[in-house]
Amino acid sequence: MEKKSIAAAQEFNEKQFTKRILFREGESTVFVLNFMPGQQLPAHKHPGTNVYLMVLQGSGTLSIDGIPTDISEKDVILAGGNEEFAFTSSENEHTSLYVMLNKIPDERYVQNI
Repeated sequence: MEKKSIAAAQEFNEKQFTKRILFREGESTVFVLNFMPGQQLPAHKHPGTNVYLMVLQGSGTLSIDGIPTDISEKDVILAGGNEEFAFTSSENEHTSLYVMLNKIPDERYVQNI
């Protein structure tokens, strides 16, 4: 068994969103994305894998293939790897997203930023 604290992974940075890897095993990874108010995750895809996401705290707008959807705390989302994925945090609160990729597309996806 391995235990980690999500609270320890909730690190915010004024310059850009942060990504903190919790687990990496084989082709799977779990991480937390942290956004200060108004910060954005640029549009991108996760070829060859699904994206499982849960809003731990906060809210914002998730765009899948250009279609915006408001998301908030405790929402759970499944996005296919070929869907274009982007996120903008709410303007008035910190937001953290718990993310799991069931197959790592390449090494860029398993690095802290």
